[in-house]
Amino acid sequence: MPFRIISIPPFKAVSSGVDKNADFSENGVLGKFNAYFSKLKPGPRDGFMPRDFLYYDAEKEGLVWMYALTDEMDAEGFEVMDFEGGSYLTYHYKDGDHEANDRLYHEALAWIEQSENFVLDQRTNHYAMGHIITPPEVIKATGTAQMEAFIPVRLKTN
Repeated sequence: MPFRIISIPPFKAVSSGVDKNADFSENGVLGKFNAYFSKLKPGPRDGFMPRDFLYYDAEKEGLVWMYALTDEMDAEGFEVMDFEGGSYLTYHYKDGDHEANDRLYHEALAWIEQSENFVLDQRTNHYAMGHIITPPEVIKATGTAQMEAFIPVRLKTN
């Protein structure tokens, strides 16, 4: 199985808000949010990864980027939300390889559908997400990055 099941704990997050234009440019919603959270430096006890997740909000029809806040971080006017965490099926692929992502996503959905233990758990603020897992210095040196995808699942109940 190319998938694994992980648990993400609940956390307080700062959010870009919904961007229907998927604008990562310097002046775009997502570009401004990237600039904001890229300057944040959590202390050693909060230096876990990943801290940021990008997802498509199906209800509001736009991209949302969120970042796990620490008690010391200032949201600087961005929306703050409670992320409830949960179980996620994950896989990774080369960032930008939409064909591989589409194939793996559909394989993951088929695996979940056939699972005796798990069901898909998509709902408000609980969607499939992505996170670039390659460190920035490696991206700069190699010119490539890997994306990890997270699909929300939960245990089946009888």
